[in-house]
Amino acid sequence: MNEVSIFLGIVAVIAIVMYNSLISKKNQVDNIFGGVDAVLKKRFDLIPNLVASVTQYMEHEKTTLEKITELRAQAMKPGISDDQKIALDGKLTAALGAITIAMEAYPDLKANENVMHLQRSLNEAEEQISAARRAYNQAVTDLNNAIEMFPTNLMASYMKLQRKPVFEITVNERQNVDVVALFNK
Repeated sequence: MNEVSIFLGIVAVIAIVMYNSLISKKNQVDNIFGGVDAVLKKRFDLIPNLVASVTQYMEHEKTTLEKITELRAQAMKPGISDDQKIALDGKLTAALGAITIAMEAYPDLKANENVMHLQRSLNEAEEQISAARRAYNQAVTDLNNAIEMFPTNLMASYMKLQRKPVFEITVNERQNVDVVALFNK
């Protein structure tokens, strides 16, 4: 009887430790995603100012500017899922990269103090987003490992925890920029 009680006590302690560990990892992912969300909002708030400042110089880039504005509007909608935010972030990052590269062809635009300030602010936000993504991806990896590894996978299944997606670079972002083609426009 005493051995059975000890065994059940050990099993209970292990179950409690696994449960608390999984809850801690899930909450860490949620907390870090909140940080990512905050810096994405900062970027979204900078975009209208950048678009307004750049529009007069870049009339032929109008479709890219409209796409950025549309993506920002989608990202600011209430109630979108984390997965949708991650997907929109990837599209927005690619579009902003195109604007940054296109700006290089406009010396007057680069010399405009307001645009330079906005560009510095956007670069700072991008660095913060990059750091937040790394922290988020690490927390998600820890959670996903716990969800998939034995014996915590049993507790995770019982808790109905699901794998979370990580922020990934799109195929377009992995390709080298063809600078020659950009300057020959």
